[in-house]
Formats: sequence, C-alpha cells, structure tokens
Amino acid sequence: MPQEIPAEVVAAKQRFSIIGNSPALLRAIARAIRVAPIDLSVLVTGESGSGKEFFPKIIHQFGARKHKKYIAVNCGAIPEGTIDSELFGHEKGSFTGAISSRKGYFEEADGGTIFLDEVAELPMTTQARLLRVLETGEFLKVGSSTVQKTNIRIVAATNVDLVKAVENGKFREDLYYRLSTIRIDVPNLHDRGDDIKLLARKFAADFAEKYMTQPITFSDDAYRAMLVYRWPGNVRQLKNFVEQFALFNAGDEITRQEVLEALPIDRSASSSLVTSKKPANYEAERELLWQLLLSLKTEIADLRKELDEKEGKPHKPSSHHSHFSDSSDPFPVPTSALIRYPEEGVVTVKAEDAPVSLEDSERQAITAALQRHDNDKKQTATELGISLRTLYRKIKDLGINEA
Repeated sequence: MPQEIPAEVVAAKQRFSIIGNSPALLRAIARAIRVAPIDLSVLVTGESGSGKEFFPKIIHQFGARKHKKYIAVNCGAIPEGTIDSELFGHEKGSFTGAISSRKGYFEEADGGTIFLDEVAELPMTTQARLLRVLETGEFLKVGSSTVQKTNIRIVAATNVDLVKAVENGKFREDLYYRLSTIRIDVPNLHDRGDDIKLLARKFAADFAEKYMTQPITFSDDAYRAMLVYRWPGNVRQLKNFVEQFALFNAGDEITRQEVLEALPIDRSASSSLVTSKKPANYEAERELLWQLLLSLKTEIADLRKELDEKEGKPHKPSSHHSHFSDSSDPFPVPTSALIRYPEEGVVTVKAEDAPVSLEDSERQAITAALQRHDNDKKQTATELGISLRTLYRKIKDLGINEA
C-alpha cells in the first residue's frame, strides 16, 4: 500500500518541481517544512548534484521571511581575496579597485534568508566573520570600523564531511555547531530507487517539449540497468545522460545494451568514472569472478548445513572441489562467463583458465583485497561481495596472515 504524502509536502514538490517519492526524499522535504517557521540555522548535506539547492528555497518559502529577500551564494565560486567584500561589503578605498562603497549580501538580505552553498570552501578568516554574524547579528564592512547589524536567516549546504574538516583543521568547530542547529540530509540518487525512472521520464519529456523532438523511452531492462548504477553525479548526471539519448536517439526505445555502453564503468572503489588509461587487468577480473562464485557456493553450503541442523538431518560436509562436481547443486558454476566493457569488447573467462587450486586462488584474492584496503575488513568484504562474517571465517579457515 503506497504511503500517504502530506499535503504540504505535495505542495512543496509542485511549487519547486521536485520529482520523486522515495521515503528518504519525502522525509527531507517534510523536515525542511517543519523547521521553516522556526528561525534556526540549517545545514543541508548531500552529495554533489543531489538537489540540495531546493531545500533552502522550501525553508524560505514556508517561513515568516518569505516576503523578504532570498539570496543564494556559491562560496566555492568566489575568489578568496574578494569573498569578505562580497558577503559583508566594503568601504571606498579599502583595497585596490574599491572606487566606491558597496553593500554586501548580509546587508542586502537584511530581514530575509541567505543560502551559503559549498560553505566548507570559506576561508578560515571568513568563517570567523560568519560566526560573529550567527552569534550576535553584527558584522564589519571591509575597511570599516563601524559595527553594523543584520537580521537574517542562514541556510548552509555542503557535500563535504564537516566533522572530518573540523578534525583536519579546515573548518571551525564552533561554526559547525552554529550552522548545524538543524541538519537535513538529502539522499543520493542511487538510494532513491524508482525515483530514477520518474526522473528519466521527466527529463526525456522536457527535452522533447523544449526542442520539439520525439520523446525517447526506456525498456524495462534498461531501467533495471539504470537502477543498479551508482550515479556518482546524482540527478545532474542522470539529466545529462538522458538528454544525450534524447538528442541522438529521438523517438527510439533505449535498450539495456545501449544504457550499459553509455554508462561510465566503475573501475575503482571510489568512483564510477573511467579515470585511467591503463589497460584492464583481466587476470584480476577473472580471479575476482571466481572468488565471487566460490563465495556464493560457500554461503549456500552454510545455509544447507543450518537447515539440516534445524531439521535434525545429518549433514554431509563437502569441500570446495566437490561443489563444482555436484550435479544436484541448484547453482552450478558455469564453464565460462562474459565480462563486457563498452570500449574494450568482450573478454571470455573459461573454467580451464582457473588456478589449479581454488583455495590458493581464494587465499590470494582475499590477501590482495586486505592489502588494498589496509586490512579494513568491512571494505574488503564489500569488494569481494561476501558478508563480514564469511570473511572472518575464510581468513581463519585459509590461514591468512593479516599482517
């Protein structure tokens, strides 16, 4: 049964053209509406391209300051040498080029709301000035000794982990606590499930309407491929992705194969984009494939054992080698597998290419993964596609030296 969406959340979505019904997105919108009438500072966090810019607008529109000014400032786009002047203003002659006095954003937005995007990019000196505004509502223009007052609400946003920035000495701890009185976490696109379908359809329809072309559609298999992709660029990346198809494939139904060929391949743990021109390491790919298959077999064997123990049936132990010859196994290991990279063709991995000893191969793969992640068990288990419990058991059973 679909959840009932509150009327004010529906109104906010319609007003700001927000597409999606994922629970995480709806909670973030509801949280912004709830805090809007209360004059507290808000910190909006989320990955780049996830749509953080909508939430300050919701807070401003649903608050008491909606008839006053709303100013959005991208702190990362203003040079360090002029950021203080932009925010707080300056007096004539305070620096070279200051031919007249100028009001800053904090003076211009008096009574309204200022949205500080990429707030983590502010220099430390500017952070000190901002802290004073938050604590007392006072500021000084550059080159002035006269204290001025302002009555504004500050909403900040960042895609940076500010706790780590504080630990690294790049962000003031007192400012962090002042800004994060209320925190709103915007979900990334990968965690929004079927919202990807809704957004893709909306972007395709918008493109067709704007440029008077035939709209594209996506097959069900194409949507499934899009749902499992990580989308590191979030909604912004999806929009660009759909518009490329809308331009070159107007009126067509986009297939799964076309989607896979157009998506950047995830070649590392930290990025879904191809950033290296080095040739692919097919040996490593083959080894990882075998380890994933072997891990699946082991998990099934463990499940069988637990079921047999619960039902009081005798359990017949089996080795890794017997898994591959057991004709009754519901998940037989295929004699070959295909790994496709759009720009590199098809690589065929055959069973006879596997190492002589699968246990030795598994030991090597786990050891190599542990080394890549500095013995971080959680990251190693994630890379190998096995549970943390299974990884610990394999380390013990295979006698792997974690050092």
